[in-house]
Amino acid sequence: MLNSQRGVSIMALIAVLVVLAVVALFGMKVVPSFLEFRSAQKAIDAIARDMPNGSPADIRRAFENRSNIDDITTIKPADLDIGKDGNAVTIAFSYRKEVPLFKNVGLYIDYAASAGGQ
Repeated sequence: MLNSQRGVSIMALIAVLVVLAVVALFGMKVVPSFLEFRSAQKAIDAIARDMPNGSPADIRRAFENRSNIDDITTIKPADLDIGKDGNAVTIAFSYRKEVPLFKNVGLYIDYAASAGGQ
């Protein structure tokens, strides 16, 4: 009539906590970079929608204003590729972000977005 114990051993609990800590570290490092990319993508979408026939100088000025408000520091107005697709303007950008994880281990993320056109 021996009762067997059930539950999680201390080693399994430590292993789970280590995995959670690594995932949390990864998330805290990568999420801000992704959020900045999404802000820049939303900015060029809005500019392409609001200024379908704008000049490149006006588009760069509008992006600079939006980047000051949304705290977009990775992309400068000069980094935008502005062109025409038919009668509509196209705005695009691409860049590589290095996210240092720990010591000499990092992560490269290539971001690219475009907006406008037909």
